[in-house]
Amino acid sequence: MTPPTMDAPWIQLLQLIWLFTESNFSTFVLPNSAFGLLTGLAAPLLTDCPERPALSQLFLRGLAVILFNWANVFVFDLANQRLLESQLEDRLNKPWRPLPTGQISPDTTRRWMLVAIPLVLTISAVLGVATQSAGIMILTWLYNDLRGGDEIVRDGIIACGYALYLSSSLRIVSGLDVQITEHGYMWIAIMGGIILTTMQVQDLKDQVGDRTRGRQTLPLVLGDKLSRGSIVCFILFWSIFCCHFWHIPLWGYVVPLLTGLGVSFHVAKGTNDAKAWRLWCVWQVVIYGIPGWVAVSGNY
Repeated sequence: MTPPTMDAPWIQLLQLIWLFTESNFSTFVLPNSAFGLLTGLAAPLLTDCPERPALSQLFLRGLAVILFNWANVFVFDLANQRLLESQLEDRLNKPWRPLPTGQISPDTTRRWMLVAIPLVLTISAVLGVATQSAGIMILTWLYNDLRGGDEIVRDGIIACGYALYLSSSLRIVSGLDVQITEHGYMWIAIMGGIILTTMQVQDLKDQVGDRTRGRQTLPLVLGDKLSRGSIVCFILFWSIFCCHFWHIPLWGYVVPLLTGLGVSFHVAKGTNDAKAWRLWCVWQVVIYGIPGWVAVSGNY
């Protein structure tokens, strides 16, 4: 990609922002935003909101949810990609990113963070989720600057981060004056458990780069075969457990189970780990949609 000329600075800025976040947009920003929209349909089951938002409200609040998730992911990606070991890893796994291609320097990326962090915290405050955003910033620091992302605790940090993103998405969609109930927090905790035990599917495709930087992902710590078996077992377990949690009829298990089986097949086969990761994201959204389907269909 040829860097834009200086007579188009805004185009250059937007392109760089997109390149920093592009790999996480479809696999992180959109699924997390989908959680907010889909659980918004089940707001009375997860929050103290007496009725679900109107479709017009869902649309406008959905845009706010996307903004929140994208802005916070942008800060994470700046913090992550500026590190020397991340640049070395990206040359192997994602050579098109801004730093490996020389479109921006690590020092300029650091300066961007000086502006981005207070700006994103301000946006989050306006949306009513400043506390959650501050928690995400702390986890970003633990993961990147303290290199928690290279340790065995990385999956725990990621799971906690997801819980904050998801609870924020639900709060934004449901309304600023709405509180998440105990049942809602239980559902978010279950989502955290799913991330903790199955998120390793993304590490299967990155083992070469992760081994180069000495990162302790489960596929490298447990071994490829054992890690794949663990992911398959947990995906099938959570597919059944989440349906049971919402007491849906047996025929309602079909879509989550079939989607989970599709992911499990590709994980076990091991010939296209990138496809397995994308299918995992689809399965994730299917699980996210269970309470919304329950609320709309009246099966709860």
